[in-house]
Amino acid sequence: MLKPIGLELARKGHNVTVITPIRDNNPPSNYHQVLVDDKKIWDILGMERPNIFTMVDMSAEEFHDKILWSGGVAFTELALNSTEVRKFLKADNTFDLVLCEQFFQEAMYALAYKYNAPLALVTTFGSCMRHNIATGNPLQIPNILAEFLDIKNPTSFLGRMRNIYFTLYEFIWWRYWYLEKHENLVKKYLPELSGKVPKLYEIQKNVSLMLINSHYSAEIPAAFLPNIVEIGGVHLTRSNTSLPKDLQKILDDSKYGVVYMSLGSNVKSAELPDSKREAFLKVFSSLNQTVLWKWEDDNLENKPKNLITRQWLPQKEILAHPNVKVFISHGGLIGTQEAIFNGVPLVGVPIYADQYNNLLYAEKAGFGKILQYHEINENHLFQTLSEVLTNDSYMQKAKEVSRRFKDRPMTPLDTAVFWLEYVIRNNGSEFMKNPTRNLNWFSFYMLDVYALFLLIVFLFIMIFYKIVMFIAQMYVDYKVKVTIVKKEQ
Repeated sequence: MLKPIGLELARKGHNVTVITPIRDNNPPSNYHQVLVDDKKIWDILGMERPNIFTMVDMSAEEFHDKILWSGGVAFTELALNSTEVRKFLKADNTFDLVLCEQFFQEAMYALAYKYNAPLALVTTFGSCMRHNIATGNPLQIPNILAEFLDIKNPTSFLGRMRNIYFTLYEFIWWRYWYLEKHENLVKKYLPELSGKVPKLYEIQKNVSLMLINSHYSAEIPAAFLPNIVEIGGVHLTRSNTSLPKDLQKILDDSKYGVVYMSLGSNVKSAELPDSKREAFLKVFSSLNQTVLWKWEDDNLENKPKNLITRQWLPQKEILAHPNVKVFISHGGLIGTQEAIFNGVPLVGVPIYADQYNNLLYAEKAGFGKILQYHEINENHLFQTLSEVLTNDSYMQKAKEVSRRFKDRPMTPLDTAVFWLEYVIRNNGSEFMKNPTRNLNWFSFYMLDVYALFLLIVFLFIMIFYKIVMFIAQMYVDYKVKVTIVKKEQ
């Protein structure tokens, strides 16, 4: 999702250097790649790769504790300690802009200070609660969920309560524990900045631009500061690749259409338990449609004639084919956007992180159905898949959402490049930042003003109460005097 931004900047004449684990084999001459050592997260965490399906019942707090916090520190250190990266950091370079991914790698933000350049951030997910708090963007808790939190009814009282609790939980751990780990990485791998670079929280608070992988046409609309820009679908703007000839023929010749299934790169279909794998095979065998399934093993027993498996499939190109009738997915945002872009209905099996939220939107918008992992059996799978295949409303809604997702004054890629160049032209665009971001939280949320207002109301009530009681007492005293006079008479 991020690669097209760097490549497009290079095509526009910028001298681009990327620190990346993914090599582009045919880049422009002004696109320089600094490669991160090739290691998997499980290797650097010193543990065996688990079956990802075991994570389906993991809470958002557990997911952060076991994966994101430790994995974020370990992966950032891997990048900074990589052979090519260390060599690059020792060289004498100058840059006009530093662009970092916003995903638990905050030590990299110090490069903006090292090169005295504005900092821009980009997410592969949507709105980031930590960033919203740091920069003073409205949280909008009633309708905007923390990015890795799954709530079935987000606007309910319990849903909103869970959302605000987790938002505060994540922010406090991030602000007062996690960032300290990254401060230590800066000291270790960028010692020349020791004692000079501002705290990483201050750097993030003053970021010049945030590009987020969302768009209001296909997600819950939200209010953003002018330096937070939606570029959802940026990786779909331009594609020079086409389907391999054999897959092109399969898709073209599928009289009843195609069902495409992939659970992404981390969630592997081949690790499905036997009972759930058999449920998929039996349901697939009952379909008239051709089924393409990203299956990561060489063999699959009891494979029906209409099922074609490959260890890797060109997903963007497959979903672009008009014969694809439904996409069975895990609900990752990249794949979900590819389905939206091409107008393909979804059947989603969420496992962790933001997947449930992405699929919940698809279901509420009418172009998808959620199939919970624990509910996968032959009967339930057949009913869910059949409904999406036979009910035309899902396809119609998918096409409608696709049309509005594409209906923009500029493509997402052109939007991203425009705002990055805008920040360079305007020396960091200080004027776009929220001027109240430097207030303490008590002042930012107007708690001091509200406290004074409540005090005034309380004092008014107390004065009013005293006056009423005084008048009442005078009345009682008067009545007593009148009674005494009457008795004396």
